[in-house]
Amino acid sequence: MPMNERYEPQVIEPRWQSRWEEAGLFRAGRRPGAPRKYLLEMLPYPSGKMHMGHVRNYLIGDVLARYHWMRGFDVLHPMGWDAFGLPAENAAIKDGVHPALRTAENIRSFKAEIRSLGYCYDWTREVNTSAPEYYRWNQWFFIQMLERGLVYRRFSRVNWCTGCLTVIANEQVKDGRCERCDAPVVDKEMPEWAFRITRDSQALLDNLDTLTEWPERITKAQREWIGRSEGAEAEFRIEGLSDAVRVFTTRVDTIFGCTYVVLAPEHRLVSKLVAPERRAEVEAFVARMTAMGKEQRTGPDAPKEGVFTGAFALNPFNGERVPVWLANFVVADYGTGAVMSVPAHDERDFEFARKYGLPLRPVIKPAGGEPLAVADAMEAAFTEDGVVQDSGAFSGKPSPGARDAMGAWLDEKGLGRRTITYRQRDWGFSRQRYWGTPIPIVYCERCDPERKGLPVPLDQLPVVLPEIDTQAVLTGKGEPPLAKVAAWVNTTCPQCKGPARRETETMDTFVDSCWYYARYLSPHFDGAPFEAEEAKRWLPVDVYVGGPEHATMHLLYFRFWTRVMRELGLSPVDEPVKRLITQGIVNGPDGRKMSKRWGNVVAPASIVAKYGADTARTYVMFAGPPERDFDWSDEQVEGAFRFLKRVWTLAAQHHGTCRDARFDGAAEGKALEIRRAAHKCLKRVGEAIERLSFNTAIAGIMECINALYALGTPQTDAEKAAMGEAMRLLCVVLAPFAPHLADELSEAYGATQPVVEQGWPAFDPALVVDDVIPYAVQVNGKLRAEVRVPVDAAEADVRAAAEADDKVKAALAGKAVRKFVFVPKRLVNFVVG
Repeated sequence: MPMNERYEPQVIEPRWQSRWEEAGLFRAGRRPGAPRKYLLEMLPYPSGKMHMGHVRNYLIGDVLARYHWMRGFDVLHPMGWDAFGLPAENAAIKDGVHPALRTAENIRSFKAEIRSLGYCYDWTREVNTSAPEYYRWNQWFFIQMLERGLVYRRFSRVNWCTGCLTVIANEQVKDGRCERCDAPVVDKEMPEWAFRITRDSQALLDNLDTLTEWPERITKAQREWIGRSEGAEAEFRIEGLSDAVRVFTTRVDTIFGCTYVVLAPEHRLVSKLVAPERRAEVEAFVARMTAMGKEQRTGPDAPKEGVFTGAFALNPFNGERVPVWLANFVVADYGTGAVMSVPAHDERDFEFARKYGLPLRPVIKPAGGEPLAVADAMEAAFTEDGVVQDSGAFSGKPSPGARDAMGAWLDEKGLGRRTITYRQRDWGFSRQRYWGTPIPIVYCERCDPERKGLPVPLDQLPVVLPEIDTQAVLTGKGEPPLAKVAAWVNTTCPQCKGPARRETETMDTFVDSCWYYARYLSPHFDGAPFEAEEAKRWLPVDVYVGGPEHATMHLLYFRFWTRVMRELGLSPVDEPVKRLITQGIVNGPDGRKMSKRWGNVVAPASIVAKYGADTARTYVMFAGPPERDFDWSDEQVEGAFRFLKRVWTLAAQHHGTCRDARFDGAAEGKALEIRRAAHKCLKRVGEAIERLSFNTAIAGIMECINALYALGTPQTDAEKAAMGEAMRLLCVVLAPFAPHLADELSEAYGATQPVVEQGWPAFDPALVVDDVIPYAVQVNGKLRAEVRVPVDAAEADVRAAAEADDKVKAALAGKAVRKFVFVPKRLVNFVVG
């Protein structure tokens, strides 16, 4: 049957999508004994509509999945839904639609869009984190970690979003406002549940060295976030009190230059040490600082502010009396909540001292150089190591040696100690919302008078979210929503069987995404979060694709969770992912990030409807390397569609004469050129996919198509056979990018199974070596022409060919050649005068 001359993706694509799904073509585990490959993209929050960032993210994984299926791997490539979260609940507060209803509808819409783009997911492994059969295991993990001391209840100063009315993480505060709703964020003290992630700070830091296939910017961000600091703690006793302030410093060698001490406004000793005449001003300052969010108060653009308490502290080394200040840049939950200030040797302290008229005392001079200027003449702090001066018995020591000696002195005198601290804090995860995993804790006045919380017995899991009257419960005001559901809150104590109350907070949705990659291994298993044998087979994830904005939240949390799963005997690995790919942003046509705010959003559905999924896929993959941002171009989308039409037209032109042609001897002449073009393309595309250079791969296919058009209509049987082979190889290289078109053409050229099942053929080495190669021809280093000569041409032959070129003749006319430079197989250069 002759091929249709028209390329009609709207007809072709739905048909192939149905055939793939009916055949279970992408189900993991159907190739027992084959090498395995686990490819994963970060699961989406189902907002209802895909955007082009989603399309690009999932395409990177999809191209790799299809390629590895063709390479003979058993591929696990699943998809699911990060379905809990604030957006659905905030929308419910606004319009009264239950989050579960909205989420289900959004998933249906999102899934339909994903399917329309031809992604090769194993839908039998789909997970939904808002389903009780999933979040049951969040609760199971919570109890296991509680028993091991990795979960605890604490009072903490938290970021309180005044719009979402819940606690949010430090990473979710941008310029003092909530990144989700843009409402102001304030500092608030309240009880919360926390994971003891800091237990593993050093291990998480050390293991970054093993993540050699992660982007350097991600590992750097995690190193900085964990923030290991080696230094010393020193006790400054408060004059007139029995209390002492413990400060941490990485520069104890500068301690003789300390001219004031700074406490966090929330420090426990503030109310005790403040002088009566200073109390009103200090309390006003504390109140103002407490009302701010941490980011607003301590961000890089925040002005340095402080207030003198009227109290003094004593330097442990020399007993010097130094004033105690409060300042906005010190926070209670970082380090000890107190710092010693050495303005001569710290930029921040210098700025603060100059603002408030506090003295400077230089105690470090440059090694081998002149002493620093006198304090009053210093224009900036000297922050480098040097030689210690004016520091008693430690004077004359180089900074590193002084730090060791001073740390040892503090240990010996019992006035401090050498220690290591981390910037990373424990992960507070309880949220005052409804649409999340209920925390499996009850409070019993009889059995738990201190309200530490009693875990729900494992056989009573899951603790399921109650059915609610949406408008009555989700008001956005007052106590947490679950606290309003009395029938659910009031329960029975698991120990005494008397009355008890459930915990009314829910878990941060980052808990859901910490381990979902492992649930995909056995999503229907009821005996554990996942089967240990499946973990041995599939973990770690080979390639993980997602945005770089998750560097210090999700990508750090799920590394921690993976370590916990290994401790529990569930997983054989302590790192979840071998290779991490962070994709760039798809900007709108105006160069700004796609956003409803700017009105520059391009809907994937509109592209699929007009041009087909294969055009969308080809354009997005051809737009640039996956890690780079790119600006959307309607013209380039048209160009991608024209390219696929050219492929179709070429295949249709040769279908009748070349489909069944076969070789009966060696290829020569035009037949040989056709085969060379096809096999070079096969080699180039395979190598480009391996190095994630998808745009280069598509460029190689385009060059091959151009070459085949240029070679004209096959005349001989050998030429027809070569063109038939070229068409079949084109289907192979197209399949990862334009799979619908590839399968349609492959079937038209006689295939009886989809391309993904045909395998990735080996190129013929003899056909990818040129008989003729190009030489760049330069005159005085400037490119003038390109000539093609036999691959084994001698220098004299290459020179003769170059001199015969018209452009080169013109450039050499009337000039003497002083030197001829010959670089074999690359270029020649005429140096003329």
